[in-house]
Amino acid sequence: MTIKLYCFGESGNAYKAALALELSGLAWEPVKVDFFGGETRTTDYRSKMNAMGEVPVMVDGDVTLTQSGVIQDYISEKSGKFGGKNASERREILRWVLWDNHKLSSMAGMTRFLMNFLPADKQPKEVIGFNQGRLKAAFDLLDSHLEDREWIVGDSITNADLSCCGYLYYPEPFGFERSAYPHIDAWLDRLSRTEGWKSPYDLMPGSPADRG
Repeated sequence: MTIKLYCFGESGNAYKAALALELSGLAWEPVKVDFFGGETRTTDYRSKMNAMGEVPVMVDGDVTLTQSGVIQDYISEKSGKFGGKNASERREILRWVLWDNHKLSSMAGMTRFLMNFLPADKQPKEVIGFNQGRLKAAFDLLDSHLEDREWIVGDSITNADLSCCGYLYYPEPFGFERSAYPHIDAWLDRLSRTEGWKSPYDLMPGSPADRG
């Protein structure tokens, strides 16, 4: 049975789940959600797909899951990949996934949205500046962590990597310059050389270009 992932190309959180599916070797297909057309705000979507009004949503037969970290964990359980080699690694992976959700992706996603998907006169400059300060601290920490290692946890790709990279491959500016963080830059290069890797707009339907 083919797993369905309800997603759209601009969503970094959906990209985390889509990339995990693509690299896992499991059979899956993306289903576009018209976020910018208001689909996730409809009563139908919230009652049938996700009461939180978000993507990604994964449907695998009778199993429906939301939140990228939960979906990644399911993919690991089903494929045997990305979940760590022992209990210690699994806890460390979870630590980084939670850190990413709170410190990195939350700030990156919001800042990118405010800077690129709102009209210039609607952009809250002070909020953007504050968020970018928080992001710099997160980038510094991740760059330092990757100084003497290839992957965030252990010696191979895990959900920690697939979570933390979620917004870092997008072309839209939000205060992240790869050249300023050489260890993150090298890590992203390693990950993108993995067989099966695709960029967000190549992996999922939907991009800013579609809206003109």
